[in-house]
Order: sequence, then structure tokens, then C-alpha cells
Amino acid sequence: MDEKFLNISAYRFVELDGLAEMREAMRSRCVEANLKGTILLAPEGINMFLAGEPDKLNSWIEWLKTDSRFAAVEPKESWSDHQPFNRMLVKLKKEIITMRQPQVRPIGVRAPVVKAVDLKRWLDVGHDDTGRPVVMLDTRNGFEVEIGTFDGAVDPGILHFSQFPQRVIDFQNEWKEKTVVTFCTGGIRCEKAVLYMQEKGFDNVLQLDGGILKYFEEVGGAHYKGECFVFDRRVALTPDLKEAGNVECFNCRAIVSPEDQRLPAYVYGKSCKRCVQ
Repeated sequence: MDEKFLNISAYRFVELDGLAEMREAMRSRCVEANLKGTILLAPEGINMFLAGEPDKLNSWIEWLKTDSRFAAVEPKESWSDHQPFNRMLVKLKKEIITMRQPQVRPIGVRAPVVKAVDLKRWLDVGHDDTGRPVVMLDTRNGFEVEIGTFDGAVDPGILHFSQFPQRVIDFQNEWKEKTVVTFCTGGIRCEKAVLYMQEKGFDNVLQLDGGILKYFEEVGGAHYKGECFVFDRRVALTPDLKEAGNVECFNCRAIVSPEDQRLPAYVYGKSCKRCVQ
């Protein structure tokens, strides 16, 4: 299969102003390069998912980094044989990831991290380098967790990330003697999640650096079960960063696995097993 489209996801928490002008400049450059995807701009930074021909996309990233505010952006890469986005959007938002906790500001203060290779080593033996048991905390929404997550990970059962603060408090006493590692698709949610947890008195909490996608890139699927949901038409990626074959139900928007697509309840463009339950 000829994987000719480069896909990137990246974010950066940084003070931004002049957002309207920035939006027009970015959109113009993306259209000129025939890129598609979504860029979110807010006073707290940038979050983006883009795909296109590799030379053009890499040139766009080089242009972006000429702005010193974006020089430290580190895209996570994957490939596809088709353009996974329908159009090019650049949106202005209040937050690039909505938590509704304005006191939590990752700008200039990054939450502590654990690298993928070190996390795998911890999970191999069941504890961190100090001997503390490791708890994996999934900060994603419930439908994403259903598609795949780390073995034994705690799912706080949220529909939206803004619910995370109220749910995680319930675990504070239970995790006093453990090391908590938060994770999400690419790392952006955990930047806020860890800082919030530290503010509330969690003493030993880290984020998985680069999220699930960076973990897949660096160590594969060790200790991970299933696939990782992504926000484009590929729907989900396997640990080798290939399309998993999942689709979204046209009727109810549920994610349908390749196995469930073979059930009588699945009718393309009409229904899936969740619709007919």
C-alpha cells in the first residue's frame, strides 16, 4: 500500500495574541500547500491535526517554526494512503483543550513526564524506579477508552474532558502510595490533568510524554490492548501506526470494529449493533 500522505498532530501551550490575523495567515498557507485538517488557536496556544504531501507539510511546519512561539513544536507522525480529512479548518477557541479550570495554565510550566521507554520498563516489572506501584490513568473520553487502552488502566468514566477534575478527586486517598501516570492520544490533555492533580495534592503524578501515539512510535504496543482513536477518517490506529479498519456508524456515530462490521446489524450508511439494541 502506497502511504503517500503524512499525518501530524502537535500542540504547544504558549501565550498568543493577534489570533484573527494568525488564523488567516495559517489558513492561507495550508490551502496553498493543499493541506487538510484542523488547527485550533486560543490565547493559551495551538493544537493541530494536519495531513498532506510530506514535502509540503514539512515545509509548512518549517514556516510555522519561524515564529519563535512555535519553534518548540514537536509533531507526532503517521502515514496513510489517502487524505484522512475532508477540509481545512482553522478555529479560534477559548481553550485548545477544554477543561474549564482557568487557574491551570501549562504555559511556561510543563507537567513532569515519563518517557515511553521508561514507562515500558516500569510496566514490565510492575513498579517505578523507586519501587512504587504504577497506576495508569486514562484521561480520554469513554468512547476512546473503549477502542483501546493500557492493560489495567483506570477509566474515570468521562464524556468530556471538562468532567475530569470532579472525577479524579475520588482517587486521591487510594493513590497516596503509588505513582500515577496519566495518558491520552498525543499528550495535550495530560498537560492540564497533571497540573490540576498536583494543585489538588496528588504527590506522585506524571504524564506519558507524547501520549499514546509517541508510545506506539517508540516502543510499539507493549502493555496496550486494542487501538488508539484518532480524530480523522482513519478512526483508529494500531500500535504500528496503521489504520485499524474501524469505521464510524453513520446513524449513531458509534465506532464499529472490523469484527462488528461483519454482523447483520451493520448496514453501511444506516445502522450498527448499537443502533439496533
